[in-house]
Amino acid sequence: MNRPLRHIAVFCGILTLALLLRATWVQFAENDELANHKKNRRVQIEAFSHPRGDIIVGGKSVTGSKETSGSDFKYKRVFKEGPMYAPVTGYFSQAQGATFLEGVHNGILSGNDDRLFIKRTLDMLTGEKQQGGDVVTTIDPKAQKAAYQGLVDLNAKGAVVALDPRTGKVLAMASTPSYDPSVFAGISLAEGKKFKELGDRKDKPLSNRALREIYPPGSTFKILTAAAALEHGVVTDIDKPTGAKTPYKLPLSSTRIGNDVPDANCDKVSVKTGMQWSCNNVFLDLADKLGKDKMRETAEKFGFNEEQFIPVRAVASSYPEKLDKPQTALTGMGQGSLTSTPLQMAMVTAGLANDGKVMKPYLVEELRGPDLSAIEKGEPHELNQAVSEKTAKTVQEMMENTVENGTANKAKIDGVTVGGKTGTAQHGADVNDERPFAWFVSYAKNSKGESPVAVAVFVDPSNMDIPRSEIAGGKLGAPIAKAVMEAVLER
Repeated sequence: MNRPLRHIAVFCGILTLALLLRATWVQFAENDELANHKKNRRVQIEAFSHPRGDIIVGGKSVTGSKETSGSDFKYKRVFKEGPMYAPVTGYFSQAQGATFLEGVHNGILSGNDDRLFIKRTLDMLTGEKQQGGDVVTTIDPKAQKAAYQGLVDLNAKGAVVALDPRTGKVLAMASTPSYDPSVFAGISLAEGKKFKELGDRKDKPLSNRALREIYPPGSTFKILTAAAALEHGVVTDIDKPTGAKTPYKLPLSSTRIGNDVPDANCDKVSVKTGMQWSCNNVFLDLADKLGKDKMRETAEKFGFNEEQFIPVRAVASSYPEKLDKPQTALTGMGQGSLTSTPLQMAMVTAGLANDGKVMKPYLVEELRGPDLSAIEKGEPHELNQAVSEKTAKTVQEMMENTVENGTANKAKIDGVTVGGKTGTAQHGADVNDERPFAWFVSYAKNSKGESPVAVAVFVDPSNMDIPRSEIAGGKLGAPIAKAVMEAVLER
């Protein structure tokens, strides 16, 4: 063989070897990545080739699968009472993908989870179609309806979260305005247009305000300020006058902050009276005396500055590290650069109602296979003993007095011990230009003295046709919280 032919033969051999090595690498090393790539059409076709498992609320499915025609996607997702449950289920769309429980537990619902391998193998051997498992939620359907309907009746942007303080179970999670995931579950142009319209709306119906949006919590945060002051010994007697004057002059500042009630109700009053009438001066003064480090330490024990996974991700609420004295004082009344999700304020309320023990919130009671066998069960886990039992019970005393004799009286339930706290939060570059947010947090006790429910209600009244003077947590949020608590107590 002459020299040029040898060179060509060697070159072709190298190319053949490279091709074999690349083919081997693709088939083995990159097999999983390519097989599950979102742009792999065969993966998408397989995902919609059989009915999907369901998401269960109160023993009934709130999702389903519907046969489609004119597409190589055989089934598409349908949702029952979609807008009410969308913050829980999320969506599962042939074109838009999956979110929330539909996304987090896609493996179980589709039947592709590794824990269903034996079932899949048996189905393949017997010729049975692949089946998905179910996700059983902790949601109480009556509480969820009360939460969602309360927000809808107000025509408000807002959110409600209800927890069982003893276990951390999420009993209700509503967000408005909402959307129906069924209307864009397919791949048609009309459904794509509908999804885009929802995404373009200024009121953000696709956003889960309960988990994914943060706001200043306003005066609802005063329950945490009170807990921090008791825990760190800044307050030893909640009935003793504090000496905090009104209007209150911020430290190192000429700014004075007043109250929404007459000065006589708040001037130099005790912490208990300060909670009863939501006196800003009392809690500004407490935060200043505590300092930013002790305030932040207590906030973090309740869950601030950390993302929560329930298993859907909730963004972190924030108690900032770098605050000067005026900014620290402002956090005492839930203002300044402090932010919170509605879930986080429900956790604070639940922790205090549970004698200082904060339980990790969770949304899934059970994952089960197509044969209804349990694959995984949700169990209570303690997140932190945020404050002592003594401190928590003292804050409970103040919150219950606030319902009986103060600004939270619209949350009263006959024959039931209820603790609550109102909140009105200023926001925006110029707080006088923006309509304030309304908050309300509360818990109820059963006949055993336990608290089976704690609620946080957030209302953004920016699109409501009411005067600014009517925007208050006690007026807008308390009736919703009461309805949710009653629904749980009736159960």
